Amino acid sequence: MQGFSTNVRGLGDTNVRGLGEPRGLKELAREHALLPLRIFLGATFIYAGLDKLMDSSFFRASGAGSIGETMHAVRDSSAIPALVDFALKSPGAFGYAIAIGELLVGIGTLIGLWARLAALGGALISLSLWLTVSWQVEPYYFGNDLAYLMAWLPLLLGGAAAFSVDALLASRRRRIR
Repeated sequence: MQGFSTNVRGLGDTNVRGLGEPRGLKELAREHALLPLRIFLGATFIYAGLDKLMDSSFFRASGAGSIGETMHAVRDSSAIPALVDFALKSPGAFGYAIAIGELLVGIGTLIGLWARLAALGGALISLSLWLTVSWQVEPYYFGNDLAYLMAWLPLLLGGAAAFSVDALLASRRRRIR
């Protein structure tokens, strides 16, 4: 007879196989495989968002380290110059959107709240940065935004099954039914 899980995955879950035998190491590893990626991407995006929010020069239209200077520098070499032009209409607002987006994506990913939506947001941020800021990097694998984009895809597909608010909420919904 096949066993079934009794608790939220990743939160002290034991598998009931006969008399409550614990799950195997392979099963636990498979269940928690995306956790290191979630921690890395979540912490990295929180840091990136906070780093931008703490740097007042980042939000300026011009000057060293500003979003405006960066956008002007990459405008002619980006894959989508129209996106850069859009950002240049209001560099400060675009800078805040990126910083707050990174912060929200990072928090959502780290705690596993709306994890697939957070991963989609992270993937879209990484995609937009790859197509604009790091598009001209040669060879392409030196640019980090493409690697971040690829790192978001497993989380977009798999969500946050272990140690997440999503898993806790799913468990509560199952108990209510």
